Amino acid sequence: MNQDAIWQNLHLCPSGDIDQTLPNAAIVVRQGKVAWLGPYDAIPTEHTGLPRHDMGGRWVTPGLVDCHTHLVYASQRADEFALRLAGASYEEIARAGGGILSSVRATRAASEDELFRQSAGRLEDLLAEGVSAVEIKSGYGLDTTSEAKMLRVARRLGEHYGITVRTTFLGAHALPPEYANQADDYISHICQSMLPTLAAEGLVDAVDVFCEKIGFNLAQTERVFETAQNLGLPIKLHAEQLSNLGGTALAARFQALSADHLEFLDEAGVAAMAASGTVAVLLPGAYYFIRETQLPPIALLRRYGVPIAIATDSNPGTSPTTSLLLMLNMACTLFRLTVREALLGVTQHAAKALGLQDSHGQLAVGRSADFVVWSVESLSELAYWLGRNPAYQVVRQGCIYTSRKDTV
Repeated sequence: MNQDAIWQNLHLCPSGDIDQTLPNAAIVVRQGKVAWLGPYDAIPTEHTGLPRHDMGGRWVTPGLVDCHTHLVYASQRADEFALRLAGASYEEIARAGGGILSSVRATRAASEDELFRQSAGRLEDLLAEGVSAVEIKSGYGLDTTSEAKMLRVARRLGEHYGITVRTTFLGAHALPPEYANQADDYISHICQSMLPTLAAEGLVDAVDVFCEKIGFNLAQTERVFETAQNLGLPIKLHAEQLSNLGGTALAARFQALSADHLEFLDEAGVAAMAASGTVAVLLPGAYYFIRETQLPPIALLRRYGVPIAIATDSNPGTSPTTSLLLMLNMACTLFRLTVREALLGVTQHAAKALGLQDSHGQLAVGRSADFVVWSVESLSELAYWLGRNPAYQVVRQGCIYTSRKDTV
């Protein structure tokens, strides 16, 4: 049950922008929403009788948003990690029947309850770091029954933990074994049967495609986008991760919410994103894990004013992480983002990448009271620590989800 109360004696960063902060602030919460926020000595009289939570001068930010995950899957792929260490490439493993297809076999075989159990543990790690909204993709089922199972589990996770979950249909993630060497036929099946069926069941919030040499080409991607558009569903895209196929420009033409990965993105693609308002979602965990050397075009994204988001890409093959805070550090150290850019990338810009900019990523009157109290002296510490979670208190919809002893 949410509690009407005042959180006081805090330093507030309501927009996720470290250049816009308020010392000695307070947040008034009523019925799970922010009723007021501002300087402590300006709390309106109608709220002054509420119970108080003294935060001891700690920092407060909006709840974090993880805008690209594959949290729902069965088993893991540690053996493939060992193969890569021995010299095998991501593409070689995928073409040999490993990669995504190994997760497909395990996910198809798992019961819905078992998928929920495994995925819940991963989600709990994110929640403990203050994540209040998360995107969860399908794509390890690759048939209607298994994709529906994954999407139902994603919905269950949101309901069970009381957080916002946006589900993304990624049926065009890889070719299932029953469609080997029949990519066009599989795309037809997605467009004519799978996607319409799952959308009709209310399981899909957005549609994604893995547009890559080992995934699907531009023409196949466009067919899926057209189907999504006809169903009134927004689109996202795995784009320019391993090569430059021009997928980002195609996604921008369809007013995509985001294009993700982007290591091989060129200036034409960046310009298209700027014109369409498409968010660039960078995934430093995958970059690190597959030992990529081609950096995303950060300077171009800055020059064109493209919003940059950061996400875990939590998945069993190329980014087995459940720490969004670690991704903040990696975004700064590997991609040379500033702390300000990184924090905006897991608040405002991540919310925009999910179409949630009107409800998440910022604290404002009337919005859900989703925020994190941090035991830090400076918000730069959120991107500084490796393997440490400085969240002192996580509040979702006015309820204290976790509260721990100060460890500073």
